[in-house]
Amino acid sequence: MTDKLLTARTKLGRLPDRGRHDRETIHRILDEAFLCHVGFSVDGQPFVIPTGYGRKGETLYIHGSAASRMLRNLQKGTPACFTVTLVDGLVLARSAFHHSMNYRSVVVLGTATLVENSAEKVEALRAISEQIIAGRWDEVRHPTEQELKATSVLRLDLSGASAKIRTGPPKDDEEDYSLPIWAGVLPLVMTPGMPLVDPGMKFDAELPASVKNYSRSR
Repeated sequence: MTDKLLTARTKLGRLPDRGRHDRETIHRILDEAFLCHVGFSVDGQPFVIPTGYGRKGETLYIHGSAASRMLRNLQKGTPACFTVTLVDGLVLARSAFHHSMNYRSVVVLGTATLVENSAEKVEALRAISEQIIAGRWDEVRHPTEQELKATSVLRLDLSGASAKIRTGPPKDDEEDYSLPIWAGVLPLVMTPGMPLVDPGMKFDAELPASVKNYSRSR
């Protein structure tokens, strides 16, 4: 298995120097995020739906209600575009034109397939849960047979993946560097707040390890 995923389809057309096609970079970005947007088209109408996901090896999993329009159409072989973005900072230039963001993103092109094997389905749901909050799956009740029947899980292969990354300071026009305007990068970091106890709790329970140790750094 090659470590590069560069193909004619995944090669970046604009700013190709920001492109990354190695599995390590793509995996690292996917593992730090937990929210994706899935793009697809039905009868000429484009849709972009936000949803959670999980990665296991070279496979991405998404799930939802068995009645979901997105999942019902994707499992028919409708081409999909799966995207993930991590914003690391606001790039503040001297000119409005050159403002930007530092970011890491992944785009995966392909067709999804329905997971029908029950063991793989449970493992996929575990991967999605662990993607969102590591350790939580082992702290909670697992899905019942009825809940599994009401849930569809799709898999998408990472062979159509590419990453795009921007880092560093602003890139102003040469003549603008002499302007007396502050320029630089404002870093952005996701920080969890204080956990809020469900008011429906019927007894005192210790804060679980998954919450205590929550971090997006993987």
